[in-house]
Amino acid sequence: MEKTLLHICCAPCSVMCIETLRTEGIEPHGYWYNPNIHPVTEYRARRDTLIQYAKDINMELSLRDDYGLREFVRAIYPDLENRCGVCYEMRLFEAARFAKENGFTSFLTTLLISPYQNHGLLKATAERAAAEFGIDFLYRDFRPFFREGQKKARELGLYMQKYCGCVFSEEERYIRKKK
Repeated sequence: MEKTLLHICCAPCSVMCIETLRTEGIEPHGYWYNPNIHPVTEYRARRDTLIQYAKDINMELSLRDDYGLREFVRAIYPDLENRCGVCYEMRLFEAARFAKENGFTSFLTTLLISPYQNHGLLKATAERAAAEFGIDFLYRDFRPFFREGQKKARELGLYMQKYCGCVFSEEERYIRKKK
């Protein structure tokens, strides 16, 4: 039987990914690992929202619940301009490792729903992780469902963040606002 691990960056991004997979007859098992999310209050808000949402929709969820500020900063420094690629690698390689070690046959990520992420780099990174761990990467382009997912998340009252998670993306959000 097909067992699919879905790396989840946040509950709002997961809504349409899970719904779409279930429509295909795939029951995903959620996985939380996001050392990029800062500050710790933001990390906890996103994690706790996902935990409750998983319960609400009856989805199994595993957590690697270690707030990863130091690990994340060490990994991206000093090349801050290429932090997204490092961040994808940290999360997708961990998801592939967890999937392989826990008997899943495939994995994918909710990051594939965001039009703000580098989709090509995400896909290439996930494919490398899949090859390294000998597990299938279940590719889906969820971007056409992004707006619908955000709308449903608001209707459900899910906590909605305003940046991808890392402190540098939050900084960029404020700099753009000033301009």
